[in-house]
Amino acid sequence: MGASSSKVENVIKPKEPNADKLVSQHGLTDVFDRLDLNRRAPTSNGALALDSLKDWEEEVSKDPKISLARTIFQQTPLATALKNDINIIKAPHVFNTTVPFTTAPITSQNSSGRCWIFATTNVLRHAIQKKLDIESFQLSQSYLFFYDKLEKANYYLELSIENTHLPLNDRLVEHLATNPVNDGGQYDMSINLLTTYGVIPGDIFPESHSSGNSGPLNKILTTRLREHALILRRLHKSLVTSSFDQETRKHILRSKKEELMKEVWQILTITLRAPPSPDQEFTWEYLDKSGNAKSWTGTPKEFFREFTSKTYPALEAFSLINDPRNDYGKLYTVDKLGNIWGGRPVLYVNTEIERLKAAVVKGIKAGQPIFFGCDVGKSSDKESGLMDTNLYDYENAFNISLTLTKAERLQVKESAMTHAMVITAVHLDSAGKPVRYKVENSWGETAGKNGYFVMSDSWFEEYVYQVVIPRQLADRDHLNVLDKSDPVVLPAWDPMGALA
Repeated sequence: MGASSSKVENVIKPKEPNADKLVSQHGLTDVFDRLDLNRRAPTSNGALALDSLKDWEEEVSKDPKISLARTIFQQTPLATALKNDINIIKAPHVFNTTVPFTTAPITSQNSSGRCWIFATTNVLRHAIQKKLDIESFQLSQSYLFFYDKLEKANYYLELSIENTHLPLNDRLVEHLATNPVNDGGQYDMSINLLTTYGVIPGDIFPESHSSGNSGPLNKILTTRLREHALILRRLHKSLVTSSFDQETRKHILRSKKEELMKEVWQILTITLRAPPSPDQEFTWEYLDKSGNAKSWTGTPKEFFREFTSKTYPALEAFSLINDPRNDYGKLYTVDKLGNIWGGRPVLYVNTEIERLKAAVVKGIKAGQPIFFGCDVGKSSDKESGLMDTNLYDYENAFNISLTLTKAERLQVKESAMTHAMVITAVHLDSAGKPVRYKVENSWGETAGKNGYFVMSDSWFEEYVYQVVIPRQLADRDHLNVLDKSDPVVLPAWDPMGALA
C-alpha cells in the first residue's frame, strides 16, 4: 500500500540491535566462554552430516522428558495439550472499570480481514446507540469495505504510474503488487473513508456473500489490477519516446487509468452490490428501546457528521504505538501506506508501553471504548477468549527457551499488527495498575465469552502495538509530537505497515 502524502521523503531503516547488548541480554557470554573453537565443524561446506543426526538422536532419546513429550504430542494437537487451563481460571470476565454503555450485537467479520473496519464502527456505534437509545444496532461495514476496495485499487494504479521508472523486479514494485487490495487497514485509513464517504446503518447496505467471504473477490480483483499495472507500464513506455511533455504523458496515463477503474467498479458492484453515493439521501427507520418507531433522512456524510462527530471526535483521534525498535517521542509513518490517494497519511506517535496502558485507562474512565492493534495469533485461545503470555507452555514441552524480545520479534518478522479490536473495560489493582482488559472482538458470539475476550496485562506489553486515543484525552507531549514533528518514514515493507 502507499502513503499519499508525507513531510519527509527519505526512507530510513529501523535501528539495528546492539551486538554487545544482545549477547548480555540473552546470556550468550557464557555460551561463548564454553565454545570450543578448536573443534572442527562436521562438514566443510555447511551441509548436514549424517553422523550428527545419529549423535543428536542418541543424546536426545536418553532424556525421559523428551520421551514423554514424543509419546504425547505425536498423537495430540499442540494447542490442546499445552494449554494451561489454570490461567483461564485466573482470568475471569470481571472488571472494575468499564464504559457505562454496552453495545449489541456482537459483530462478525466472517471469513474476511475487515477487523479494522469493524473495530472502527464498533467504536462509532457506541455513541450512536447510546444517543438514540437503540437496543441493537450496527453500522454498515460493507459500505466502507466497498469504497475501501475501490480506493485501494485507484491507489495501486496511481503508485504504478508513479513508479513506472522502476523495473518490475524492484523490491518496492514487487511489494506493492503483493496484496494491492487486501482487506486489512489502519485507523487513519478508516478516517479517510469516513471523511470522503461518511457512514450508514447496516440495514441500508447489508452484508453480501463476498463481503463476508472476500477471498474469491480479492483473487479476481488482484489478478486484474496486476494486468492493469502492466497496461499502464506499456503505455508509459510508448509515451516516453513521444513528443508529449511530462504533464501530458501523466494526463494520458490517468485517462487510461480511469478507463481501467471502470472495470474495478464493475467487479465490485457485481460482488458487493452498488452502494449509495456519499451525497445520496436515504431514509433509515428504526425502533428505540421503548418500541417507538422513528426515522432519519439524510446522506451518508450527514449521518456521520450528525451522529459521530459530536459524540466521538473520530477525525481528531490518533494512534499511539509501542515500537521498541525505534526512538520514543517521535512521529512515524510508513512509505506507500494508505488507501485514498491524497488522503490522510498513516501516522504513529511512538511511546513507552506504560503510556499506552495509561491512555487506555484514561479513555475507559472517560467512558470511551478504545480501538487497538495487536498480534492476536500469539498466546491466544479463540474458544476461551484468553490472551495471555503464559497460556501455552512450549518451553517445558520442547525443552527450549524462547527469548525474543518485542523489538526482536518485529525485526525478524516474528510479529506484527495482525488484528484490530476494541477495549471496553479494564480491571485495576489497588494501586490503579491494569491487571486485565475486556476486549470486544468481531468474530461473532461463539468466540470467547459471548464474543468478548480477556487480555492479560503481560500480553498487552508483548503483543499490543497500537491504541487510538481522542485528542481531548491525549497527553500534551504526544500532541506536540503529532502536530509539530516531521514524520520519520519507515520502508514500505516495515512491520508497522502491516494491515490489521
